[in-house]
Amino acid sequence: MFLDVIIGLFLIGTCIGIFLILTLLARKAGFLSAPEEGAPSKLGVTDYIKKLKGLQHSLIFRFIMITLLVLGMTIPLNMVEQIVAERSSLHSRVLADIAKTWGSQQLIMGPALIIPFTEKHQIVTTKEDKDGNDRTEVKTKLIRKHAIVLPETIDLKNTIQGEHRKRSLYKSLVYTADIKISGQFNKPNITSLSDHVSEIHWDRARIVIGLSDTKAINTTSALSWNEEALRFEPGTSINGLIARGFHAPLTIDTTKESFTYSFNINVNGSQSFHFTPLGRTTNVEVISNWPHPSFNGSALPAQRHIDTNGFKASWSVSHLARNYPQLWTIENQTHNLEEFTAGVSLFESVTLYTQIIRAIKYGVLFICLTFITFLIFELAIKKKLHFVQYAVIGLALTLFYLTLLSMAEHSNFFTAYISAAGVIIAMISSYAYAAIRKLSSSIIITIMLTALFSLLYSLLQLEDYALLAGTGLLLTMLAVLMYLTRNIGRS
Repeated sequence: MFLDVIIGLFLIGTCIGIFLILTLLARKAGFLSAPEEGAPSKLGVTDYIKKLKGLQHSLIFRFIMITLLVLGMTIPLNMVEQIVAERSSLHSRVLADIAKTWGSQQLIMGPALIIPFTEKHQIVTTKEDKDGNDRTEVKTKLIRKHAIVLPETIDLKNTIQGEHRKRSLYKSLVYTADIKISGQFNKPNITSLSDHVSEIHWDRARIVIGLSDTKAINTTSALSWNEEALRFEPGTSINGLIARGFHAPLTIDTTKESFTYSFNINVNGSQSFHFTPLGRTTNVEVISNWPHPSFNGSALPAQRHIDTNGFKASWSVSHLARNYPQLWTIENQTHNLEEFTAGVSLFESVTLYTQIIRAIKYGVLFICLTFITFLIFELAIKKKLHFVQYAVIGLALTLFYLTLLSMAEHSNFFTAYISAAGVIIAMISSYAYAAIRKLSSSIIITIMLTALFSLLYSLLQLEDYALLAGTGLLLTMLAVLMYLTRNIGRS
């Protein structure tokens, strides 16, 4: 965005400058100057042509032509940018396909306790018999309903191991999560849900855990329910509330007031891991070897530590932060358990295609600086390059980005950048020596191009300070140009 604004201002200023310079040139050529006293009132066509031919050697005219060439170079730059965008789109489709087979973004919900109960409703009706007498009939209607009970505590510890999976030319960041969940339920007061509860089916209860991508499950342990091992079964049977997941049937011992639970699960995933704080108190700890986390969701971690070896983050969420109770009847109330989620996304801070797109944004600036460098050398060595030679140099700088893209898809970015920059610098330096025929000037041009490409690489590696570094680069280059052109126009 910053570079787009800079380029926009540069183009507007260039247009205004061209208009003013053309006016100045017209005056200098005599098109707009008033005829002197005694001079002929009109010049012939041949005189105008001679004056125009003389202008091509003037510094102002060369500045105009170079500016037009810089603007013209935006066309091949845009073409290269479109190629990068197409490759980036193909890369995104491959990543989506890898995530589909390996495991997508994971959201874990629960656990939650489902307890069925029966409501007994008596319906009294009065009917008139054949003798005209009123008769009262009482019908009993039994309705099966389900109570959902959320835990008092949830302690979740997740160790995420990030890795890359490769398909063809592309690599995708995925992870394996080793999740340990434990906590406690209190015995619920089911009778508080209705005045018509006639029977609570404690022997038909089940504990439900939601997981957004169940096909990515590697292993699960047995559920430890009050130190009793129970097996998990697929599905949740409450699709409207927790669409995907698994459950374990259990029998609740009504003589006890609290129940402990624990289980482990190992799953694959990609991009992110999130959780829902269903407990009255939910404590979550996530440890990973990936050094570029992005914490997001409805709550940020209370503590976090990030370094080059990975990150560690912990959340502590109270039930007061969400908008649903600890106990309700599924058939009577509807709540969105996904309205409050928190977690972390794993991302590559600067991807290959992002780096190349960012480099292209600096393309106009680099071409402009290279042209001005050659123009300054023209003034120093008193030898002028042809405008076709400027255009060839501009095309070489444009092809740098295409060369970088093609190499980076087959090797790491640093190697590709060094190779592509080395090829372009060698080509331009050799071309400059052939045109200028001065070795010292060619060596200086090589050094300046090397410095420019080194600055660009450093800028592409920055994350938080990219804007600051970019602004500093622009100011530094402007100061250098001011110093080098300070004597232009002096007699």
